[in-house]
Amino acid sequence: MVEMTTRQASAALQPGSIGRLRGWAQSLGLLWVLIVLCAFAIYLSPSFVHMGNVLNVGRQIALFGIVSVGMTFVILTRGIDLSVGSIVGVVAVSTALMISNGISIPLAMIVALAIGALFGAVNGAGVVFFGMPPFIMTLGTLVMGRGIAMTIANGEPKALGESADAFAYLGSGFLLGIPVPIWLFAAIAAIAFVVLRHTPFGRQVYAVGSNTEAARLAGISVSRTLMSVYVISGLLSALTALVFVSRLTVGEPTAGTNLELEAISIVVIGGTSLFGGEGGVIGTVIGAAIIAVMANILNLLGISPFTQQIVKGAIIIAAVMFEVYRHRVRS
Repeated sequence: MVEMTTRQASAALQPGSIGRLRGWAQSLGLLWVLIVLCAFAIYLSPSFVHMGNVLNVGRQIALFGIVSVGMTFVILTRGIDLSVGSIVGVVAVSTALMISNGISIPLAMIVALAIGALFGAVNGAGVVFFGMPPFIMTLGTLVMGRGIAMTIANGEPKALGESADAFAYLGSGFLLGIPVPIWLFAAIAAIAFVVLRHTPFGRQVYAVGSNTEAARLAGISVSRTLMSVYVISGLLSALTALVFVSRLTVGEPTAGTNLELEAISIVVIGGTSLFGGEGGVIGTVIGAAIIAVMANILNLLGISPFTQQIVKGAIIIAAVMFEVYRHRVRS
């Protein structure tokens, strides 16, 4: 029995070529879905390919994509992070208050990222040291975070003040004709891909998600890995908040509302398994593009935002049902 478990541990540390081929095939299938959606959007309205609309869709992909990369790390370990939206709210308000009170923009950004990391560390500690189910732990911090944001902002948006123009570049600026958030998302996605696929930490993330006990027997610090992925999720949520504040030039305590649902749907649609150990950043990038293009199509069709929520909810349910069915077939 011990020998069998040791073999499982070794397998957990070395993802097989079949698994990688399955992942590439799934990403290729998602890419075709995205191409079909874009073709449909062009058919509905040729203005879809106008540069202004393309850049707007790119910004949406970047905003949802940054936080979704963090969610990918968490879900790969068979966890979930429902607190990402409230982290965005807390960081948005905190950043606006710091900048409006004369704190330098670089220092305010560092503190903002530290706040996100702190939230992630709290989530990780609850899961690792107190044995809290990730759903319950992050649901608690979601509620607490939203309350903190409302309290420190007194329920009102907070303007950036005189430094608004200087800070706006992060969310509204352009680099080589492309919005800065798109460059930022591309860099984060590339780094995350390298980390997950080509570093020991990435292999540990997959191993913990595939078989926690086998990973522990293989000498992996499961606690440290879980703590790390929640901190990464918190950091990227805070970075998303910085982009939000920079673009809107105000800190909204309600910023990021329902963002956790967007992130989860993007990650699941992108092929990362809710059962852990399978998926990756490439699928998340394509999933973010699919969600953004679909939202643009719904807008082109004149569908109300309320009805769009119904459609998004149905998509999440369908994606999860497919994932559950696929898991049962394979097991």
